[in-house]
Amino acid sequence: MYELELHRLRSAELRRTAREERLAREVVRSRRAARRGRSGHAAPAAESHTDGSRRQGQPRTA
Repeated sequence: MYELELHRLRSAELRRTAREERLAREVVRSRRAARRGRSGHAAPAAESHTDGSRRQGQPRTA
């Protein structure tokens, strides 16, 4: 019986953590959407953090 109660407590804790993480992601998503709406960016590529400078040289030799 003790093990079952521990299992239930752990399961409830995992569900609570998952719910909090979902809420945090939703908040970030809504803030990002609001920022995007204010700045006029429509394309998701405009928010990319990469500068596109990848190495285009020759492959490595063995």
